[in-house]
Amino acid sequence: MRTMRSWFRDTTGGLPTTFWYLWSGTLINRLGSFVLVFLAIYLTQERGFSASQAGLVIGLWGVGGAFGTTAGGTLADRWGRRPTLLTAHVGAAAMMLGLGLARDLWAVALGALLLGMFAEAARPAFGAMMIDVVPAKDRLRAFSLNYWAINLGFACAAVLAGLAAQADYLLLFVVDAATMLITALIIFSKVPETRQAGLATAAAAPRGALRTILTDRVYLGFVALNLFAALVFLQHISMLPIAMGDDGLSPATYGSVIALNGILIVVGQLFVPRLIRGRNRSHVLALASVVMGVGFGLTAFAGTPWFYGLTVLIWTVGEMLNSPSNSTLIAELSPAELRGRYQGVFSLSWQIAGASAPILGGLVREHAGNDTLWYGCAALGLLTAVAHLVSGPARERRATALRRSGEALVPATASRTPQPAEA
Repeated sequence: MRTMRSWFRDTTGGLPTTFWYLWSGTLINRLGSFVLVFLAIYLTQERGFSASQAGLVIGLWGVGGAFGTTAGGTLADRWGRRPTLLTAHVGAAAMMLGLGLARDLWAVALGALLLGMFAEAARPAFGAMMIDVVPAKDRLRAFSLNYWAINLGFACAAVLAGLAAQADYLLLFVVDAATMLITALIIFSKVPETRQAGLATAAAAPRGALRTILTDRVYLGFVALNLFAALVFLQHISMLPIAMGDDGLSPATYGSVIALNGILIVVGQLFVPRLIRGRNRSHVLALASVVMGVGFGLTAFAGTPWFYGLTVLIWTVGEMLNSPSNSTLIAELSPAELRGRYQGVFSLSWQIAGASAPILGGLVREHAGNDTLWYGCAALGLLTAVAHLVSGPARERRATALRRSGEALVPATASRTPQPAEA
């Protein structure tokens, strides 16, 4: 019992109060994240759209998210983390209800586009706020705890959504919108602005910021590798439910199978920081890519609920290894005055994957077959692992340089104008 208390204290102790308010908002929001889990099934079975049309709608969600993360990152640096989060959550709640009431394909597509834009605009501001309030030595724990909350909510939502969908699909959209509004209320009443006032002047120069990011080849290479991993990972939202439906499995079965992802993370994620602490992050990310590739590749052989569940458990282990290493690397590779924009660029890789994965997955599945899709996921996972091993040393050198300098890396072609001491 003493060992358990010590482990719990080491895992959760000493984190700022603001972090726990953000953590609570994350948990509540994810408890209602019904729609994205069942969107592919809703579009194909309830609305009668084809797999390609469903992939297009989900892809437009990703396109909207790409605009949202770009705008959200800029607003988080220039306007502030808190107002960006509030605007994003309230806007997303309104768009969620609009999507649930839409009927025609064009209206559903437009609703998905706008919902993706508002919902994903919150990501950069949230990530920047986490880095603002949590000291560097505690970030691995903090990001792991936040990821744990995400998946605890996801596991519950997947099971509850399967039951709610049998009663009324509109209920999914209403509950999801309500949790977004509750999260906005927590931020409004409990979370202060965390952006340092002294960084506002530096963040207000969009051309210099864009030049810094576009010339940061180490960071952009890291973002590109995350894009490839996301193309594989996001097939569980778009093509996996369709594949299970083709095998005669119900939406409730899909909900139960995909809930294994959240359950395993809830049970094991809090132990991951100790497991990977002190290990080479490039090796951890490479292993994660291999495990995810193998898990999705085995989906080609699945046909029963237990086999689909086994594949989910395998690629979930890769996801658990990938997430905390990714989050700490983003924090260490982001200059302080550009945290929002750097978070936005990283989130952009997820949105590009969100737009591309369902479309590419649907095309490959229709023209080359279901098995080819999953074999391709395995191959892409292995290639990403090799790339992590090759590019890892450069990332660590850049992170070390930023820690030592304590300031942004500015390209040689850029210049800084001396500021008054007050600024």
